[in-house]
Amino acid sequence: MTQSLVCPHTVSRVSSVLNRNTQQFGKKHLFDQEEETCWNSDQGPSQWVTLEFPQCIHVSQLQIQFQGGFSSRRGLLEGSRRGDTLNKILEFYPEDNNSLQTFPVPTTVVDQLKVTFKDPTDLFGRVVIYHLRVMGEKVL
Repeated sequence: MTQSLVCPHTVSRVSSVLNRNTQQFGKKHLFDQEEETCWNSDQGPSQWVTLEFPQCIHVSQLQIQFQGGFSSRRGLLEGSRRGDTLNKILEFYPEDNNSLQTFPVPTTVVDQLKVTFKDPTDLFGRVVIYHLRVMGEKVL
């Protein structure tokens, strides 16, 4: 059964937070399911989010909701098993709008993911994400 795989035991990291204001714009807002909160990166040529899951997962979809004007033109999903080198899983091309976008992921089993947002639409390289969901199943 497909479900959101990010849980309280998932360790997440982000490339940056706008003005280092983690209270208002921190990574926790990527997964809180609140419509009014978001992760807002600082400036840069690319931004990223890493996730370390407590167990192996079978990823089937990546869902992202950007703020229009603060998305990326190109994204890269990489993954691995703990201790291994990250491998490219999927290159995706988000639209610059406010809708929740779903990207199908080829069959893969990992416990670490990195989502890189390249070529930001914002002139200063900021990315704003309201929701980031990794959908799939836990591997027993």
